[in-house]
Amino acid sequence: MSTGSLPVLPENIFQIVFEKSPGSLLVKADLPHFTIVAASDSYLEITASSRKDILGKGFFEVFPDDEKFDEDTNARYVFTKVVETGEAIEVPTYRFDVYNKSKKQDEIRYWSCCNTPILNPDRKVAYILNTVVDITDEVKAREAALESESRLRLAAEAAEFATWDLNLLNQTFIYSPRLSEIFGHPPETVITLDDIRKQVNKDDMQNIVVKAYEQALKLGNYLYEVRINWPDGSLHWIKTQGLVIKDKEGQPVRMLGTILDTTETKRDEIRKNDFIAMASHELKTPLTSLKAYIQLLAKKLASSDDGFVINSLDKAGIQINKMTDLIYGFLDLSKLEPGMLQLVKEDFEINKLISDCLAEMKLTHPGHIINFEPQKNIIVKADREKIGQVITNFLSNAIKYSNKGCTIIISCKKTGSNVTVSVTDKGIGIKPKDQEKLFQRFYRVESERMKNISGFGIGLYLANEIIQLHKGEIGVESAEGKGSTFYFSLPLPD
Repeated sequence: MSTGSLPVLPENIFQIVFEKSPGSLLVKADLPHFTIVAASDSYLEITASSRKDILGKGFFEVFPDDEKFDEDTNARYVFTKVVETGEAIEVPTYRFDVYNKSKKQDEIRYWSCCNTPILNPDRKVAYILNTVVDITDEVKAREAALESESRLRLAAEAAEFATWDLNLLNQTFIYSPRLSEIFGHPPETVITLDDIRKQVNKDDMQNIVVKAYEQALKLGNYLYEVRINWPDGSLHWIKTQGLVIKDKEGQPVRMLGTILDTTETKRDEIRKNDFIAMASHELKTPLTSLKAYIQLLAKKLASSDDGFVINSLDKAGIQINKMTDLIYGFLDLSKLEPGMLQLVKEDFEINKLISDCLAEMKLTHPGHIINFEPQKNIIVKADREKIGQVITNFLSNAIKYSNKGCTIIISCKKTGSNVTVSVTDKGIGIKPKDQEKLFQRFYRVESERMKNISGFGIGLYLANEIIQLHKGEIGVESAEGKGSTFYFSLPLPD
């Protein structure tokens, strides 16, 4: 088999290859000089040197500043140790000031350096191959990350936040010292995830934390507020916010979050709600009397020919009803905050309750068409009065935000192990950005068409709290200009 003529290699091929290699310098093991015998082009570039200026000279004659470095990175110490041990030595991070020709000034560079011995036939170290890699960008990125982390830590401490990091794979839990303080322990106290869970109020753990955890694994973020019990027996509140980190396959691997002590804010809210409850309770009596007097006056003047008086009394009655609704709303709101809103559950037929609410609504709002076709009897176990309040709120909103003569549809259907009640209107509809906040306390949609509609944004918040207490679900589907459907579902009794 003919192999043809082989290429003729230049005699200095190994020198050429060496000079084109990345960041390489070859020095003799001639202690204490360490004479430089070869250097690659890239090494010359990153050290701002020329081959004629360094070849044949001692390493420390060319780079005298190297003597100033710490022992672990000092080249004389490292080179000497390589010669003595015959083993390669790595220097992970090596700082050096290099003259930048374009900027005409020195600049700090960082290298990763490896020193490999080259042995002669007697197994003695004859040369040291010094190779360097410029890692300046990596070091600066790491320093920037550390600086950002320090700033974040300082900001968290200033805001009295606690930060934590939970590894979902091995349950490793890392947290800042502030976390121990928030849970009523000295800063140096070591607490575990189980310790924290035991301090969370049992009802809040089941109804809030567990649900938030399950949702976070699906949606990627979470936010909740719960009660905790301190070791001294006092009650406190915390607010947790964070996100879930997922791997390349989309599987949750970590949870990161912050915790804030909201106890003082909550206590202020309780004091405020106590005042609201007291003021609302005191207003009930004179308002009830005023309503009775207006009703008596309207009855006595029913045969009067003075249309202005009759019309004024009707309007006064409507305004008193609005005031009464607001006062009762504030009373319910004041009960919600400290957990005083108690449910009185009973078995009842929900279609009958809807019909009762509908009959009352038609008396007060005769200008709207409300259709309801009840199905077969559906028995639920719930607080009849509170569920009636939710249905009335849905109907009242549908009437408020629809033109007279528009049809409103109510439906009640079994859906699996739940019953779902919905109220659909053909009103002004709701923007997507407002739908997310509708069930928040005191939230009202801002628009020209709604500025003259009364209300404080309590009704839907109360409705949401009532349904949540029943372990049900509440929501809205809407399109701006096309109407809305508000719905809630309740679990059916076993």
